[in-house]
Amino acid sequence: MTENKKKIKWGIIGLGNIAHKFAKDLLTINDAELYAVASRNQEKANDFAKTYNAQKAYPSYEDLANDPNVDAVYIATPHVFHKENSIMCLQKGIAVLCEKPFAMNTKEVEDMIACAEANNTLLMEALWTAFLPHYQYVLNEIKNKTFGNLIKLEADFGFTRPFDESKRLFGKHLGGGSLLDIGIYPIFAALSSLGKPEHIDADATFFENNVDSSCTMVFKYKNNVEAHLKSSLLETLPTEAIFTFEDATIKINTMFHQPSTVTIIKNGVEETKDFGYNTNGYNFETIHFNNLIKAGKTESDIMSFDFSRNLIGLLDEVSQIIGLEY
Repeated sequence: MTENKKKIKWGIIGLGNIAHKFAKDLLTINDAELYAVASRNQEKANDFAKTYNAQKAYPSYEDLANDPNVDAVYIATPHVFHKENSIMCLQKGIAVLCEKPFAMNTKEVEDMIACAEANNTLLMEALWTAFLPHYQYVLNEIKNKTFGNLIKLEADFGFTRPFDESKRLFGKHLGGGSLLDIGIYPIFAALSSLGKPEHIDADATFFENNVDSSCTMVFKYKNNVEAHLKSSLLETLPTEAIFTFEDATIKINTMFHQPSTVTIIKNGVEETKDFGYNTNGYNFETIHFNNLIKAGKTESDIMSFDFSRNLIGLLDEVSQIIGLEY
């Protein structure tokens, strides 16, 4: 295990857009360094390594996993590869931070967790929103019942892109569609604030290749509490999370899943809190992960295995209701 005084040597597998954001934020963390990157294209790996000062640029994911100097790996490949990429690294004793959704379904997530436990190696779903200060602030207000009980949640995420089946976002072979890619965020908001629902209603529209183009969900809880959730690749939505309490409303403003501001509305008065973000926001989950490594932990207390199980379970349930199959 990495000694506390040493920098944690990170690897990145899959060098798409999100990997660039992660790597840029990694440069701001004192006890971490980007050591190795891997792509299926050597030139792409070389360019990425040069941009972020990585020592190694590998033309295959296996080469990175076989490097004994890698302490931790960030997996940013398409959803369908998360399980195999994670297990490959876990079997080498490399701590794995794997992008959301953790995998394609509950069975795959259970296989990943079992591998992590068998190898006594840290594994965590990289659902970065959970670690952002503004989101932690809202969760604390809910927990402390500052404004009474939470009685309703409204959360959405939507944008438009030209349909292109060859792109990860739309390709069925890559786990494309609105639910797994962006619908996970409104569902995460519901699970983290209200827990598992007692009943789910859901409806969806589909592209010609049978991946969902939009999904509308209502999560129903005890005492008539509801979460109204939506994801869409057909329209630009506010992408806000609005938490209605007995005594006030808290709104996480647009792009609620990433660094944002929070507005508290009470008795007709609005107060907006700015959390002073100066990064993309990926550094917060990475710092947490580094601390887990240093403490010899194999599971996160914030993004626990059970939370990830519940999250993928809800995605599975919604998929079944709307008839989405991969």
